[in-house]
Amino acid sequence: MKERAKKIVEACLQEKSKNLLDIFYNIAHMDFVRIHGPEHHVLDGPALLTAYYNAGGKMELQTSLHELMKRGLQMPGATCGMWGVCGAVSSIGAALSIIDGTGPLSLDSSWGKHMEFTSKALCSLSQVGGPRCCKRDAFLSFQKAIEYINENYNVELESSRIECCFSEKNEQCIKERCPFYKKTKKKVAFICVHNSCRSQIAEALGKHFASDVFESFSAGTETKPQINQDAVRIMKELYGIDMEQTQYSKLVSDIPSPDVAISMGCNVGCPFISRAFDDNWGLEDPTGKLDEEFKIVIREIESKVLQLRNELM
Repeated sequence: MKERAKKIVEACLQEKSKNLLDIFYNIAHMDFVRIHGPEHHVLDGPALLTAYYNAGGKMELQTSLHELMKRGLQMPGATCGMWGVCGAVSSIGAALSIIDGTGPLSLDSSWGKHMEFTSKALCSLSQVGGPRCCKRDAFLSFQKAIEYINENYNVELESSRIECCFSEKNEQCIKERCPFYKKTKKKVAFICVHNSCRSQIAEALGKHFASDVFESFSAGTETKPQINQDAVRIMKELYGIDMEQTQYSKLVSDIPSPDVAISMGCNVGCPFISRAFDDNWGLEDPTGKLDEEFKIVIREIESKVLQLRNELM
C-alpha cells in the first residue's frame, strides 16, 4: 500500500488543473488505484490539496502531500463499515487541517468548521446508503469540499458535472440509486417498409427532441434511393432539420439491435424484423398528399416521440 501511496503523491505533483474532479479522474484511472481500497484514503485528500494549490492556495504542496500520505496510511481499509466513518471524508478533513494548521488543541474556528464539514459530507453519504463505493463516496465528499473551499478560502475551485465512468468495474454498483450513475440510453428503432418517409421523420424528431433519453434509428425491409423529398422539404420548414445531412434509407440489418422497436403503421403491411414490435403508431402514409396532410402526420409523430421520451426517462 505504501508504494501505491507514493505513486499517488507523485501523480498529484504532476497535475496542473484547478478542477478537483479532473485530478481525481486522471489518477483514479491509473493502474495502481483499485476500484475499492485504502489508496482512496491517500488519493481523495491529496487531490483536494493539489486543486487548492493550483487555484492559488498558499502552501508547500510537496511537504503537505507527504504529510497527508502519512496520515492516510494510518487509516485501515473498510473504515466505513468497521468504524462508521468514510476514509474519503476523513482524508479530506485531514487535508483541511493541513491547510489551516489545525490540531487537537487549536483554539480558532477551524477545529469546529472542519467537524461541520465532515458531518455534512458523511450525511450526504448516509442518504445514499451502502454498500460502499469508494468512487461514489469520493464524489459526494468532493461536492461538499468544493463548496467548503470556495466559501472559506480566497480561491475558487473549478467544478463540473459528475458522471461516473467506473460502474462496469464495480460489482456492487447500486446503479440508478447512485446520483452519479451513467445511464445507458436505450436504442429506439422506427420501422416501416421503405424507410423513406414516416420512419425517417421519426428518427429525425427523436434526435431533435429526445437525444438526452434515447438513441434514434430508422430502417425498413426495403430501401429507396433517397428520402421522400416532400418530407425533407417540410421538415426543413417546420424544424430547420435537414434529414439528408445525416440520414439515408437503411435496412433493418444496417442498424444496431434495438431495445424498442416501433412500427410506423401496418396499413401497408407490417415488415418482419425477427422480433415483435413494442408499439404500432398506426400512422397514415402521407406520401403524395398535400402539405397540410403531411404536417398533420409530422405533428402526430412529434407528439408520440415526446410521449415515448417521457415513458423512457
